[in-house]
Amino acid sequence: MAYRATFHDYVAARSDRFLRLAYLLTHDWALAEDLLQESLAKAWSAWPRVDEPDAYLRRVLVTTYTSWWRRRWRREVPSADLPERISEDGTGDLDRRAWLWRSVAKLPPRQRAVVVLRFYEDLPVAETARILGCDQGTVKSQTAKALAKLRLDETIAEETRS
Repeated sequence: MAYRATFHDYVAARSDRFLRLAYLLTHDWALAEDLLQESLAKAWSAWPRVDEPDAYLRRVLVTTYTSWWRRRWRREVPSADLPERISEDGTGDLDRRAWLWRSVAKLPPRQRAVVVLRFYEDLPVAETARILGCDQGTVKSQTAKALAKLRLDETIAEETRS
């Protein structure tokens, strides 16, 4: 089948980008790899009918992620105690950006998905709503709520002061 070769080529060329997107949604590299793998498996069966591969795979990634957090075990309670901070190791820019992503990781999954799609993927409201399967008003309200939470986040306040 000819589409197998094109799917393989597409995955080889674009998987790094989608792995980063999966990481931004899950904030865990192992989960991001699992999310991407599951999404690619779902995309494989529909690949011959796909017109816009990037948009299709992005939608599959987000809907798979959404179904994961909807059925997630709810009895886990996150701890307020964080491990000791790791000292600067010379990565510089990565350390400076890490505080922002730690704050984004604290957002509820739906708000995190909206922030990642709107600001990391730079998608318009309409496209974000289409991917998430919701109204544009929902995207706008979730964006506003997420940004309000980020403005109040102590990590961001500490980092912007220094």
